[in-house]
Amino acid sequence: MALVSTTTNVARIPYWRLSGFYFFYFALVGALSPFLGLYLSDIGFTAYAIGLVNAVLMGTKIVAPNLWGWLCDYTGKRLFIILLGSGLASVFFAGLFFWQGLLPILVITFLYSFFWNAVLSQFDTVTIQYLGKDSHRYSQIRVWGSIGFIFSVMLLGFLFDLLSIRYLIPIAWVLLILITINCLFLSEPPVSQKIRSSVSCKTIVKQPAVVAFFAAVFLLQLSFGAYYTFFSLYLESYGYSRTMIGLLWALGVLAEVLLFLFIHRLMPAVGVSVLLFWSLLLTSLRWFLTAFFADHLWVIIIAQAIHAFSFGAAHAASIELIRQFFKGRNAGQGNALYSSMTFGVGGAIGAVGSGLLWSVNPQLLFVVAAAILLIAAVVARIGLYGDAIAQFHLAVK
Repeated sequence: MALVSTTTNVARIPYWRLSGFYFFYFALVGALSPFLGLYLSDIGFTAYAIGLVNAVLMGTKIVAPNLWGWLCDYTGKRLFIILLGSGLASVFFAGLFFWQGLLPILVITFLYSFFWNAVLSQFDTVTIQYLGKDSHRYSQIRVWGSIGFIFSVMLLGFLFDLLSIRYLIPIAWVLLILITINCLFLSEPPVSQKIRSSVSCKTIVKQPAVVAFFAAVFLLQLSFGAYYTFFSLYLESYGYSRTMIGLLWALGVLAEVLLFLFIHRLMPAVGVSVLLFWSLLLTSLRWFLTAFFADHLWVIIIAQAIHAFSFGAAHAASIELIRQFFKGRNAGQGNALYSSMTFGVGGAIGAVGSGLLWSVNPQLLFVVAAAILLIAAVVARIGLYGDAIAQFHLAVK
Protein backbone atom coordinates (compact mmCIF):
# COMPACT_ATOMS: atom_id res chain seq x y z
CA MET A 1 0.00 0.00 0.00
CA ALA A 2 1.42 3.40 -0.88
CA LEU A 3 0.36 6.99 -0.88
CA VAL A 4 0.10 8.35 -4.39
CA SER A 5 -0.36 12.05 -4.82
CA THR A 6 0.16 14.78 -7.37
CA THR A 7 0.09 17.55 -4.79
CA THR A 8 2.17 16.16 -1.95
CA ASN A 9 5.86 15.30 -1.95
CA VAL A 10 5.50 11.62 -1.08
CA ALA A 11 9.16 11.31 -0.18
CA ARG A 12 8.60 13.71 2.71
CA ILE A 13 5.86 11.56 4.24
CA PRO A 14 7.32 8.98 6.67
CA TYR A 15 4.56 6.55 5.79
CA TRP A 16 5.78 3.51 7.71
CA ARG A 17 6.79 5.47 10.80
CA LEU A 18 3.41 7.19 10.96
CA SER A 19 1.69 3.86 10.30
CA GLY A 20 3.84 2.17 12.96
CA PHE A 21 2.50 4.48 15.65
CA TYR A 22 -1.10 3.61 14.74
CA PHE A 23 -0.25 -0.10 14.57
CA PHE A 24 1.19 -0.25 18.09
CA TYR A 25 -1.33 2.20 19.59
CA PHE A 26 -4.32 0.22 18.40
CA ALA A 27 -2.67 -3.12 19.12
CA LEU A 28 -2.75 -1.85 22.71
CA VAL A 29 -6.42 -0.90 22.31
CA GLY A 30 -6.96 -4.41 20.94
CA ALA A 31 -5.45 -5.79 24.13
CA LEU A 32 -7.32 -3.60 26.60
CA SER A 33 -10.76 -3.08 25.06
CA PRO A 34 -11.82 -6.75 24.75
CA PHE A 35 -9.82 -8.20 27.62
CA LEU A 36 -9.47 -5.62 30.40
CA GLY A 37 -12.98 -6.37 31.65
CA LEU A 38 -12.19 -10.09 31.66
CA TYR A 39 -8.92 -9.42 33.55
CA LEU A 40 -10.65 -7.28 36.16
CA SER A 41 -13.38 -9.89 36.56
CA ASP A 42 -10.69 -12.56 37.00
CA ILE A 43 -9.08 -10.66 39.90
CA GLY A 44 -12.46 -10.31 41.61
CA PHE A 45 -13.93 -6.97 40.47
CA THR A 46 -17.70 -6.52 40.34
CA ALA A 47 -19.49 -5.19 37.23
CA TYR A 48 -19.81 -1.79 38.91
CA ALA A 49 -16.08 -1.72 39.73
CA ILE A 50 -15.23 -2.67 36.13
CA GLY A 51 -17.45 0.19 34.95
CA LEU A 52 -15.59 2.59 37.28
CA VAL A 53 -12.17 1.59 35.94
CA ASN A 54 -13.38 2.04 32.36
CA ALA A 55 -14.96 5.36 33.31
CA VAL A 56 -11.59 6.61 34.60
CA LEU A 57 -9.91 5.30 31.45
CA MET A 58 -12.42 7.22 29.33
CA GLY A 59 -12.75 10.17 31.71
CA THR A 60 -9.12 11.27 31.41
CA LYS A 61 -9.91 11.98 27.76
CA ILE A 62 -12.12 14.83 28.93
CA VAL A 63 -9.28 17.00 30.27
CA ALA A 64 -6.01 15.53 29.02
CA PRO A 65 -6.46 16.02 25.24
CA ASN A 66 -7.52 19.67 25.68
CA LEU A 67 -4.59 20.46 27.98
CA TRP A 68 -2.11 18.73 25.71
CA GLY A 69 -3.73 20.13 22.57
CA TRP A 70 -3.30 23.67 23.89
CA LEU A 71 0.30 22.91 24.90
CA CYS A 72 1.10 21.48 21.46
CA ASP A 73 -0.42 24.45 19.64
CA TYR A 74 1.34 26.90 21.96
CA THR A 75 4.82 25.36 21.81
CA GLY A 76 4.74 23.85 18.31
CA LYS A 77 6.64 20.85 19.77
CA ARG A 78 3.89 18.38 19.04
CA LEU A 79 6.00 15.25 18.55
CA PHE A 80 8.16 15.95 21.59
CA ILE A 81 5.02 16.18 23.74
CA ILE A 82 3.63 12.99 22.16
CA LEU A 83 6.90 11.22 22.99
CA LEU A 84 6.81 12.54 26.55
CA GLY A 85 3.18 11.44 26.99
CA SER A 86 3.72 7.90 25.71
CA GLY A 87 6.86 7.52 27.83
CA LEU A 88 5.17 8.64 31.04
CA ALA A 89 2.16 6.43 30.28
CA SER A 90 4.43 3.36 30.16
CA VAL A 91 6.06 4.36 33.47
CA PHE A 92 2.76 4.67 35.34
CA PHE A 93 1.21 1.59 33.69
CA ALA A 94 3.98 -0.50 35.26
CA GLY A 95 2.23 0.04 38.61
CA LEU A 96 -0.31 -2.62 37.57
CA PHE A 97 2.41 -5.23 38.06
CA PHE A 98 2.31 -4.57 41.80
CA TRP A 99 -1.27 -3.65 42.85
CA GLN A 100 -4.66 -5.30 42.28
CA GLY A 101 -6.94 -3.45 44.70
CA LEU A 102 -9.71 -1.20 43.36
CA LEU A 103 -8.34 2.11 44.69
CA PRO A 104 -4.73 1.53 43.51
CA ILE A 105 -5.94 0.42 40.07
CA LEU A 106 -8.20 3.49 39.79
CA VAL A 107 -5.22 5.74 40.65
CA ILE A 108 -2.84 3.95 38.27
CA THR A 109 -5.46 3.99 35.50
CA PHE A 110 -5.92 7.72 35.97
CA LEU A 111 -2.17 8.40 35.83
CA TYR A 112 -1.23 6.31 32.80
CA SER A 113 -4.38 7.10 30.82
CA PHE A 114 -3.95 10.86 31.45
CA PHE A 115 -0.86 10.67 29.24
CA TRP A 116 -1.85 7.82 26.93
CA ASN A 117 -5.22 9.35 26.02
CA ALA A 118 -3.58 12.66 25.17
CA VAL A 119 -1.28 11.45 22.40
CA LEU A 120 -3.65 10.08 19.75
CA SER A 121 -5.49 13.29 18.90
CA GLN A 122 -2.19 15.15 18.57
CA PHE A 123 -0.70 12.40 16.43
CA ASP A 124 -3.73 12.69 14.14
CA THR A 125 -2.80 16.37 13.78
CA VAL A 126 0.79 15.39 12.93
CA THR A 127 -0.45 12.96 10.27
CA ILE A 128 -2.77 15.55 8.71
CA GLN A 129 0.08 18.09 8.69
CA TYR A 130 2.34 15.64 6.86
CA LEU A 131 -0.39 14.89 4.30
CA GLY A 132 -1.16 18.55 3.60
CA LYS A 133 -3.61 18.84 0.70
CA ASP A 134 -3.95 15.06 0.60
CA SER A 135 -5.72 14.94 4.00
CA HIS A 136 -8.45 12.72 2.52
CA ARG A 137 -5.78 10.00 2.36
CA TYR A 138 -5.56 9.92 6.16
CA SER A 139 -7.34 6.55 6.14
CA GLN A 140 -4.49 4.95 4.17
CA ILE A 141 -2.18 5.55 7.13
CA ARG A 142 -4.77 5.07 9.88
CA VAL A 143 -5.66 1.66 8.44
CA TRP A 144 -2.53 0.26 10.07
CA GLY A 145 -4.08 0.98 13.44
CA SER A 146 -6.95 -1.29 12.49
CA ILE A 147 -4.51 -3.95 11.32
CA GLY A 148 -2.68 -3.69 14.65
CA PHE A 149 -5.97 -4.09 16.50
CA ILE A 150 -6.88 -7.21 14.49
CA PHE A 151 -3.44 -8.74 15.02
CA SER A 152 -3.63 -8.11 18.75
CA VAL A 153 -7.20 -9.18 19.42
CA MET A 154 -6.96 -12.41 17.40
CA LEU A 155 -3.63 -13.45 18.89
CA LEU A 156 -4.64 -12.63 22.46
CA GLY A 157 -8.08 -14.24 22.12
CA PHE A 158 -6.35 -17.49 21.20
CA LEU A 159 -3.63 -17.01 23.83
CA PHE A 160 -6.04 -16.35 26.69
CA ASP A 161 -7.88 -19.59 26.01
CA LEU A 162 -4.58 -21.35 26.72
CA LEU A 163 -2.96 -19.10 29.32
CA SER A 164 -4.10 -16.95 32.22
CA ILE A 165 -5.77 -13.62 31.41
CA ARG A 166 -3.29 -12.09 33.86
CA TYR A 167 -0.63 -12.06 31.12
CA LEU A 168 -2.60 -9.09 29.75
CA ILE A 169 -0.67 -6.59 31.89
CA PRO A 170 2.90 -7.39 30.71
CA ILE A 171 1.72 -7.66 27.11
CA ALA A 172 0.02 -4.24 27.26
CA TRP A 173 3.09 -2.70 28.93
CA VAL A 174 5.39 -3.94 26.12
CA LEU A 175 3.05 -2.36 23.54
CA LEU A 176 3.25 0.97 25.39
CA ILE A 177 7.06 0.77 25.22
CA LEU A 178 6.89 0.08 21.46
CA ILE A 179 4.68 3.16 20.95
CA THR A 180 7.32 5.27 22.69
CA ILE A 181 10.19 3.77 20.69
CA ASN A 182 8.34 4.39 17.41
CA CYS A 183 7.96 8.09 18.28
CA LEU A 184 11.75 8.40 18.62
CA PHE A 185 12.11 7.90 14.86
CA LEU A 186 9.80 10.75 13.82
CA SER A 187 10.47 14.45 13.41
CA GLU A 188 8.15 17.45 13.48
CA PRO A 189 6.15 17.75 10.23
CA PRO A 190 6.49 20.78 7.97
CA VAL A 191 3.61 23.20 8.60
CA SER A 192 2.58 25.66 5.91
CA GLN A 193 2.95 29.23 7.09
CA LYS A 194 0.06 30.19 4.82
CA ILE A 195 -2.44 28.40 7.01
CA ARG A 196 -3.57 30.86 9.64
CA SER A 197 -6.76 31.28 11.61
CA SER A 198 -7.76 34.65 12.99
CA VAL A 199 -10.92 33.09 14.44
CA SER A 200 -10.77 31.93 18.04
CA CYS A 201 -11.52 28.33 18.97
CA LYS A 202 -14.31 29.62 21.22
CA THR A 203 -16.03 31.29 18.25
CA ILE A 204 -15.77 28.12 16.16
CA VAL A 205 -17.35 25.81 18.73
CA LYS A 206 -20.38 28.12 19.03
CA GLN A 207 -21.35 27.65 15.37
CA PRO A 208 -24.52 25.53 14.85
CA ALA A 209 -22.84 23.04 12.51
CA VAL A 210 -20.02 22.45 15.01
CA VAL A 211 -22.47 22.06 17.89
CA ALA A 212 -24.48 19.51 15.88
CA PHE A 213 -21.31 17.63 14.95
CA PHE A 214 -20.04 17.36 18.52
CA ALA A 215 -23.51 16.37 19.79
CA ALA A 216 -23.79 13.57 17.22
CA VAL A 217 -20.34 12.08 17.82
CA PHE A 218 -20.75 12.47 21.59
CA LEU A 219 -23.89 10.31 21.41
CA LEU A 220 -22.05 7.83 19.18
CA GLN A 221 -19.34 7.28 21.79
CA LEU A 222 -21.90 7.26 24.60
CA SER A 223 -23.50 4.27 22.90
CA PHE A 224 -20.11 2.55 22.63
CA GLY A 225 -19.88 2.44 26.43
CA ALA A 226 -21.82 -0.82 26.41
CA TYR A 227 -19.62 -2.31 23.69
CA TYR A 228 -16.19 -1.37 25.01
CA THR A 229 -16.99 -2.24 28.62
CA PHE A 230 -19.19 -5.33 28.48
CA PHE A 231 -19.35 -6.79 24.96
CA SER A 232 -16.85 -9.56 25.80
CA LEU A 233 -18.63 -10.44 29.05
CA TYR A 234 -21.98 -10.27 27.21
CA LEU A 235 -20.82 -12.79 24.61
CA GLU A 236 -19.23 -14.98 27.29
CA SER A 237 -22.60 -15.14 29.05
CA TYR A 238 -24.02 -16.67 25.83
CA GLY A 239 -21.33 -19.36 25.82
CA TYR A 240 -18.85 -17.87 23.33
CA SER A 241 -15.23 -18.95 23.88
CA ARG A 242 -12.51 -16.32 24.32
CA THR A 243 -11.07 -17.36 20.96
CA MET A 244 -14.44 -16.67 19.30
CA ILE A 245 -14.81 -13.40 21.21
CA GLY A 246 -11.41 -12.30 19.92
CA LEU A 247 -12.36 -13.31 16.38
CA LEU A 248 -15.60 -11.33 16.55
CA TRP A 249 -13.76 -8.23 17.76
CA ALA A 250 -11.26 -8.75 14.95
CA LEU A 251 -14.04 -9.18 12.38
CA GLY A 252 -15.40 -5.75 13.22
CA VAL A 253 -12.04 -4.13 12.71
CA LEU A 254 -11.34 -6.16 9.55
CA ALA A 255 -14.52 -4.65 8.08
CA GLU A 256 -13.18 -1.25 9.15
CA VAL A 257 -9.86 -1.98 7.36
CA LEU A 258 -11.63 -2.85 4.11
CA LEU A 259 -13.61 0.38 4.28
CA PHE A 260 -10.48 2.43 5.00
CA LEU A 261 -8.95 1.17 1.74
CA PHE A 262 -11.47 3.01 -0.44
CA ILE A 263 -13.14 5.59 1.80
CA HIS A 264 -10.91 8.34 0.38
CA ARG A 265 -12.88 7.81 -2.85
CA LEU A 266 -16.26 7.27 -1.18
CA MET A 267 -16.18 10.41 0.94
CA PRO A 268 -15.93 12.94 -1.94
CA ALA A 269 -18.57 11.01 -3.86
CA VAL A 270 -21.31 10.89 -1.19
CA GLY A 271 -20.33 13.83 1.01
CA VAL A 272 -18.92 13.84 4.51
CA SER A 273 -22.23 14.72 6.24
CA VAL A 274 -24.16 12.00 4.43
CA LEU A 275 -21.48 9.46 5.34
CA LEU A 276 -21.67 10.39 9.02
CA PHE A 277 -25.50 10.23 9.06
CA TRP A 278 -25.66 6.73 7.58
CA SER A 279 -22.87 5.55 9.87
CA LEU A 280 -24.94 6.59 12.89
CA LEU A 281 -28.10 4.97 11.54
CA LEU A 282 -26.35 1.68 10.75
CA THR A 283 -24.75 1.63 14.19
CA SER A 284 -28.21 1.85 15.75
CA LEU A 285 -29.17 -1.24 13.76
CA ARG A 286 -25.98 -2.94 14.97
CA TRP A 287 -26.86 -2.47 18.64
CA PHE A 288 -30.43 -3.71 18.09
CA LEU A 289 -29.07 -6.88 16.47
CA THR A 290 -26.62 -7.36 19.34
CA ALA A 291 -29.37 -6.92 21.93
CA PHE A 292 -31.89 -9.38 20.50
CA PHE A 293 -29.87 -11.93 18.49
CA ALA A 294 -26.70 -12.57 20.53
CA ASP A 295 -27.45 -16.30 20.53
CA HIS A 296 -27.27 -16.39 16.71
CA LEU A 297 -23.63 -16.29 15.58
CA TRP A 298 -24.45 -15.33 11.99
CA VAL A 299 -26.39 -12.26 13.18
CA ILE A 300 -23.54 -11.17 15.45
CA ILE A 301 -21.19 -11.55 12.46
CA ILE A 302 -23.40 -9.13 10.49
CA ALA A 303 -23.56 -6.77 13.46
CA GLN A 304 -19.78 -6.79 13.81
CA ALA A 305 -19.34 -6.14 10.09
CA ILE A 306 -21.26 -2.87 10.57
CA HIS A 307 -18.25 -1.69 12.59
CA ALA A 308 -16.91 -0.57 9.20
CA PHE A 309 -19.38 2.31 9.52
CA SER A 310 -19.68 2.51 13.32
CA PHE A 311 -16.04 3.45 13.63
CA GLY A 312 -14.31 3.43 10.22
CA ALA A 313 -16.61 5.72 8.25
CA ALA A 314 -17.72 7.76 11.27
CA HIS A 315 -14.14 8.45 12.39
CA ALA A 316 -12.87 9.28 8.90
CA ALA A 317 -15.81 11.66 8.39
CA SER A 318 -15.21 13.22 11.81
CA ILE A 319 -11.50 13.83 11.14
CA GLU A 320 -12.40 15.53 7.84
CA LEU A 321 -15.04 17.72 9.50
CA ILE A 322 -12.55 18.67 12.24
CA ARG A 323 -10.08 19.64 9.51
CA GLN A 324 -12.71 21.85 7.88
CA PHE A 325 -13.83 23.44 11.15
CA PHE A 326 -10.47 23.98 12.90
CA LYS A 327 -7.62 25.40 10.84
CA GLY A 328 -4.15 26.76 11.49
CA ARG A 329 -3.20 27.03 15.14
CA ASN A 330 -6.66 25.76 16.12
CA ALA A 331 -5.94 22.35 14.59
CA GLY A 332 -4.53 20.72 17.71
CA GLN A 333 -7.32 22.04 19.92
CA GLY A 334 -9.92 20.90 17.41
CA ASN A 335 -8.65 17.32 17.47
CA ALA A 336 -8.35 17.52 21.26
CA LEU A 337 -11.96 18.68 21.62
CA TYR A 338 -13.10 15.85 19.37
CA SER A 339 -11.22 13.35 21.54
CA SER A 340 -12.35 14.78 24.88
CA MET A 341 -16.02 15.42 24.04
CA THR A 342 -16.54 12.04 22.36
CA PHE A 343 -14.14 9.36 23.59
CA GLY A 344 -13.76 11.28 26.87
CA VAL A 345 -17.13 12.60 28.08
CA GLY A 346 -19.21 10.25 25.96
CA GLY A 347 -17.05 7.23 26.74
CA ALA A 348 -16.90 7.92 30.49
CA ILE A 349 -20.66 8.41 30.88
CA GLY A 350 -21.24 5.36 28.69
CA ALA A 351 -18.90 3.23 30.82
CA VAL A 352 -20.50 4.24 34.13
CA GLY A 353 -24.03 3.96 32.75
CA SER A 354 -23.35 0.55 31.25
CA GLY A 355 -21.99 -0.65 34.60
CA LEU A 356 -25.28 0.32 36.25
CA LEU A 357 -27.48 -1.10 33.48
CA TRP A 358 -25.56 -4.38 33.37
CA SER A 359 -26.75 -5.17 36.88
CA VAL A 360 -30.36 -4.54 35.80
CA ASN A 361 -30.39 -6.35 32.44
CA PRO A 362 -27.39 -6.88 30.12
CA GLN A 363 -29.64 -6.88 27.05
CA LEU A 364 -30.97 -3.46 28.03
CA LEU A 365 -27.46 -2.05 27.55
CA PHE A 366 -27.63 -2.46 23.81
CA VAL A 367 -31.29 -1.46 23.47
CA VAL A 368 -30.49 1.89 25.12
CA ALA A 369 -27.37 2.22 22.94
CA ALA A 370 -29.47 1.70 19.80
CA ALA A 371 -32.01 4.32 20.88
CA ILE A 372 -29.21 6.83 21.56
CA LEU A 373 -27.89 6.35 18.01
CA LEU A 374 -31.31 7.10 16.51
CA ILE A 375 -31.19 10.47 18.31
CA ALA A 376 -27.63 11.04 17.04
CA ALA A 377 -28.69 10.36 13.45
CA VAL A 378 -31.51 12.92 13.74
CA VAL A 379 -29.07 15.52 15.13
CA ALA A 380 -26.64 14.93 12.25
CA ARG A 381 -29.43 15.04 9.67
CA ILE A 382 -30.73 18.39 10.94
CA GLY A 383 -27.46 20.08 11.83
CA LEU A 384 -25.00 19.01 9.14
CA TYR A 385 -27.03 18.60 5.95
CA GLY A 386 -27.83 21.14 3.26
CA ASP A 387 -25.86 24.38 3.43
CA ALA A 388 -24.90 23.98 7.11
CA ILE A 389 -21.17 23.65 6.32
CA ALA A 390 -21.27 26.56 3.88
CA GLN A 391 -22.97 28.73 6.50
CA PHE A 392 -20.23 27.81 8.96
CA HIS A 393 -17.51 29.01 6.58
CA LEU A 394 -19.36 32.26 6.00
CA ALA A 395 -19.77 32.82 9.74
CA VAL A 396 -16.08 32.38 10.58
CA LYS A 397 -14.56 34.35 7.69
